[in-house]
Amino acid sequence: MKTIFLHGLGQTAHDWQAVIQRISLSDIDCLELFSLPEGNISYSEILTKLEERYEREDEPFRLCGLSLGALLALDYAICHGDKVDSLVLIGAQYKIPTRMIDFQNFIFRCMPEKTFKNMGMPKKDTIQLSHSMRTLDFSSRLMDVTCPAVIICGEKDRANLKASKQLAELLPQAELHIVPGAGHEINKESPEAIAAVL
Repeated sequence: MKTIFLHGLGQTAHDWQAVIQRISLSDIDCLELFSLPEGNISYSEILTKLEERYEREDEPFRLCGLSLGALLALDYAICHGDKVDSLVLIGAQYKIPTRMIDFQNFIFRCMPEKTFKNMGMPKKDTIQLSHSMRTLDFSSRLMDVTCPAVIICGEKDRANLKASKQLAELLPQAELHIVPGAGHEINKESPEAIAAVL
């Protein structure tokens, strides 16, 4: 079975390497999400390109996503449940807190352009993508996710811990793993925790 890794905002596909090195799975696809769309980058454009990339897959696959990647994985499973065998959602939200996005974008605007060099895309595109996620809310569609799901959240990921606990209760077949001492970027901070689940 194929396992598809979806990174977060401010990350690249390379940020999954510590996890991939710890697992013995042969069929892995690790996407550079920000190279998928052409033109103006937005959440919906990335999702559309993701759908196009996997529309011809015959066998169900596992989606493993962190933050933005978790949103995409959850959205994909809601819309294409027959293609998804299971989900691993890390630092996940299911309803975007608008204030959090606005504050994040304020911080992004204050950061120098050079800071974004290793984040996979320029400052302007990062802010634009973040803004395009402001209205995401999957609350009414969570029951459409019929596959098993593992929700992982760092103990210190205060921005996502409450939502992760709620998501584990709302999804029909979900279990929750809290990683002691970890923050938001568990794929870099505690890759062994994700590898153990996979």
